[in-house]
Amino acid sequence: MATPNGLARIDTNGGAAKKKHENGICHDDSSAPVRAQNIDELHSMQRKRSAPTTPIKQADGAAVSPFAAAISEEGRRTQQLQSISASLASLTRETGPKVVRGDPARKGEATVKVAPVAAAPAPKPHHHHHHHVAPTISVSDSSLKFTHVLYNLSPAELYEQAIKYEKGSFITDSGALATLSGAKTGRSPRDKRIVKDEAAAQELWWGKGSPNIEMDEHTFLTNRERAVDYLNSLDKVFVNDQFLNWDPENRIKVRIISARAYHSLFMHNMCIRPTEEELEEFGTPDFTIYNAGKFPCNRYTHYMTSSTSVDINLGRREMVILGTQYAGEMKKGLFGVMHYLMPKRRILSLHSGCNMGRDGDVALFFGLSGTGKTTLSTDHNRLLIGDDEHCWSDNGVSNIEGGCYAKCIDLSREKEPDIWNAIKFGTVLENVVFDEHTREVDYTDKSVTENTRAAYPIEYIPNAKIPCVGPHPKNVILLACDAFGVLPPVSKLNLAQTMYHFISGYTALVAGTEDGIKEPQATFSACFGAAFIMLHPTKYAAMLAEKMQTYGATGWLVNTGWSGGRYGVGNRIKLAYTRKIIDAIHSGELLTANYQKTEVFGLEIPTAIEGVPSEILDPTNTWTDKAAYKETLLKLAGLFGKNFEVFANYKIGEDSTLTEEILAAGPKV
Repeated sequence: MATPNGLARIDTNGGAAKKKHENGICHDDSSAPVRAQNIDELHSMQRKRSAPTTPIKQADGAAVSPFAAAISEEGRRTQQLQSISASLASLTRETGPKVVRGDPARKGEATVKVAPVAAAPAPKPHHHHHHHVAPTISVSDSSLKFTHVLYNLSPAELYEQAIKYEKGSFITDSGALATLSGAKTGRSPRDKRIVKDEAAAQELWWGKGSPNIEMDEHTFLTNRERAVDYLNSLDKVFVNDQFLNWDPENRIKVRIISARAYHSLFMHNMCIRPTEEELEEFGTPDFTIYNAGKFPCNRYTHYMTSSTSVDINLGRREMVILGTQYAGEMKKGLFGVMHYLMPKRRILSLHSGCNMGRDGDVALFFGLSGTGKTTLSTDHNRLLIGDDEHCWSDNGVSNIEGGCYAKCIDLSREKEPDIWNAIKFGTVLENVVFDEHTREVDYTDKSVTENTRAAYPIEYIPNAKIPCVGPHPKNVILLACDAFGVLPPVSKLNLAQTMYHFISGYTALVAGTEDGIKEPQATFSACFGAAFIMLHPTKYAAMLAEKMQTYGATGWLVNTGWSGGRYGVGNRIKLAYTRKIIDAIHSGELLTANYQKTEVFGLEIPTAIEGVPSEILDPTNTWTDKAAYKETLLKLAGLFGKNFEVFANYKIGEDSTLTEEILAAGPKV
């Protein structure tokens, strides 16, 4: 049959084509055309909407109709957005911003809009030195626009946002997302401040030795206003609702509002990820972070010393970040908050690693950078509860976080296989350098910073214990890399000694001097995490001793540093020997060993450990120059004493008995 132009009509349904198919000459793999009328409709068909995971039921327990369920789901989302609008509310305007769920770049997507909700009244600032005029309630341009909320996006969605909108974001050959943190590649401790209101003035540690730098409430509210105004001026913000602390009885609900997909993915990995059911019932957060790190603070604002300000208000349960995009500020800021909130519940917050044997024996590992805390707490024969932040309550131990934040400099598959294998899709790689063509990361390259990091969910570690909780610890291991070479490889500590060395938080690193000679340099960090503690160190030490005594834990001091002389003279204690020592602690072998006491520090050292040469267990045996040993030993003892002076006059409890016991447990010069 001919067409109007004279050409033969093509037969697609029968005739010759049908005969060829029947004869096996041709295979027809055609299918019905798509039902979309345009390309946008086709793209919308590609993405299936997630269904609610919590069944919606009536009061009598019967399931509601699909129509009613759809209305209830819409109501849940509206309540969710109203909560976010309240979080973003300015303190000088009557309402929060108009918020809409979804990406502004995808205009065809279904969204839920919510009208602005009334802002909470601003508290009256505590004025000490300045008089401030109360702000008037007003309407701004930002209150006339919609702010798009990207709520608890998945890693895949956050990858898309980062790669499309954030310069410096790339997918590496392992599947991890490489990002840049801007001008700041580490924390800014001198720019971190805490509101010193009446409660904080009484409860927190202030003064010499304290990491807490004060600010007044008015200045905090000024910075909060600046951060909120910046976030509300954006077309979209990222909102994460997540948890801290794997102990369900004591978990904290946190909300993180940020401007970058990088920050949202980082916190997705580092905090505990709620299930859909938990998210639907999340409600009002216990603590909120306003991360406006791309925007600087006003340097003319009182207390500001740079364009960076990280501010915590414990009374308002809020944290404001201005002038730094380094994601670690959020992680460690929340850790500091937990150091305040948990002791109020008689729960000890700890900067430590934690693992558990197959028989349920738990060990805590404390140690500063370079002591081997990560290496020794990562043991393929034991389950990893966590690598950095923990709580010890009456229920046992629990990880505060849902992820790991590992150093990447000089990382290799051979040295750290678990970390190497965890760097895959979903992992954030901070400030690393990679090949522009293959996207292969060069972990030895320090062009951007030495502080290159990987943030990944803890379940990326094969032997992670999920949920990240365990029974009460049997062993508390304090690690020191003693570059002076005078501390024994292992010592058993009594409670007072454990408190003394816990408060001291000692290690000795090797620092280069001007003439090129390298000398050991003592480093002390109270509770092995002075930068993050809120209360006086002795309060945490007293809680540690109480829990160790109650639950029968033993304290140990393990030197992973030098033996037979200081750095440059002696030798580093072999990792294989240290592992044998740790194994002997885990197995209980050292509980039944014979001990002798050292001079000056009064440490109990075992006379024999299986697999470890007995001569290295006592430092006096390994030094050929005995006079030099005694001189170095007294020098280190003096450094301990000088460091402890700041704590010596602090009274614990009703009397000074406990304080005197701790002081007596230190070295005798």
